[in-house]
Amino acid sequence: MQNIYAMNTAYQNLLKEAQTLINSGKPRTLILKETSVLLKNNVHHYDWVGFYILDENQILILGPYSGKPTEHTAIAIGQGVCGQVAESLKLKVVQDVSKEGNYIACSLDVQSEIVVPILREGQFKAEIDIDSHSPAPFTPEDEEFLGKLCCQLSVLF
Repeated sequence: MQNIYAMNTAYQNLLKEAQTLINSGKPRTLILKETSVLLKNNVHHYDWVGFYILDENQILILGPYSGKPTEHTAIAIGQGVCGQVAESLKLKVVQDVSKEGNYIACSLDVQSEIVVPILREGQFKAEIDIDSHSPAPFTPEDEEFLGKLCCQLSVLF
């Protein structure tokens, strides 16, 4: 079992790697794709990592992701966990998706989910959505890490 100090170091290293990607000058789509792969490959309980981006019609459109394909490529504001985060502008953790009344199931393997908004000047622009096949894996440390990551990514929007 990893101790908290080692986990903090791992997350700090991922934030540095993400910042390098953001500073690379690559197109936003490629940076988001590489970020999703980075997270999925380096955090054992991140089984699906993707971005939903708000379009001009106020619909969340699936952007780059890493993991199994999903049929949920467009989500209305307020619908499901992703739509709720877009509406509230607040991070949401669902440790047991079977107990979430407004949950949109992407896969029978998903047991928990965390969604974090990406805001630019207080305005919702996109979000990172992470599904886990593990029960209740998300900690306050995940919340802090992903919040910092989303702040870094906000410059892309």
